[in-house]
Amino acid sequence: MKKRVFTILAIAALGLSSVTAQKSIRLGYIDMEYILENVPEYQEASRQLESRVQEWKVEAEAKMRKVEDMKTRLDNERALLTKELIAEREEEISYMEQQALEYQQNRFGPNGDYIIQKKQLVRPIQDQVFSAVQQIAENRNLDFVFDRTADIGMIYADKQYDVSETVLRTIKRTANREQLESKDEIEEFERAEDRTVEQDAEIEKREELVEERKSEREAFIEAKKKERDSLKAVRQKEFEDRRARILAERERKKDSILKAREKKTDTIN
Repeated sequence: MKKRVFTILAIAALGLSSVTAQKSIRLGYIDMEYILENVPEYQEASRQLESRVQEWKVEAEAKMRKVEDMKTRLDNERALLTKELIAEREEEISYMEQQALEYQQNRFGPNGDYIIQKKQLVRPIQDQVFSAVQQIAENRNLDFVFDRTADIGMIYADKQYDVSETVLRTIKRTANREQLESKDEIEEFERAEDRTVEQDAEIEKREELVEERKSEREAFIEAKKKERDSLKAVRQKEFEDRRARILAERERKKDSILKAREKKTDTIN
C-alpha cells in the first residue's frame, strides 16, 4: 500500500511535468525507517521505551490473570455461596475486569501512553529529517521529496507546485455561484472564474493601489482643508484684533474729546 501511494504520487508529479512543460520535474525520496534505524539517539530511546512497554505488558497480563483467577475461584465455590455473596463476588470481578481493561486502554489504546511517547520519540528526528530534506532539495534542485515508508509520502515540494490557493478559490467560487441571481452577475462571475490565481492577484494588487491612491488623495484634500481652515482662523483673528484696536482707539478719542469739553466748561465757569 505504501509503495503504491509513493508510485501514484510520483506518477502525479511526472504528469504535472508534462502539463506545465516548464521544466523536467526532479524527484527524490527517503526511507524514514532506514534513517531511524541508523540514528543512535533514536535507537537508545526506542530501547528505553520498549523496556517500559514490556513492564506495562507484564502488569496488564497480571491484572487479567487476577481477574481470571477470581472467576475460577467463584466457579469452584459457587455451590457453597449464597446468592448475595455470589452477586457481591461477581460485582467485584466486574469491577476488577473493568480496571484491567482501562489499564490496557490507557497504555496501548489510540491515545495511550505508548502512542504518545512513540510520537514524542520520533518528532525530534522528524524535525531534523525535514530540515535536512529542505537543504538537500534546494542544493540539488529537487521539486518533490517523498517518504517511501509513509502513507502520505510527500514531505517536501517546491512552492510553485502548490495548488492549495486554486482549490480554495474553486470552493469559494462554487459557494458564491449559488448566490447569484441576475444574468449580469453570472456573466461577471464566469469572467472572474476564468482568471488564474496570478491574474486575480494582479487585479487585487491594482485595486489595492487604487485604494491607496484614493486614500492619499483624501488625505491630501483633508490636509488642504485643514490648512485653509487654519488660515481662515488666523485671518479671522487678525480681523477681530484689528477691529478691537479700532474700536478701542475710537473710544479713547471719544473719551479725550469729552474730557476736553468738560475742562473747557469748568474754565468758563
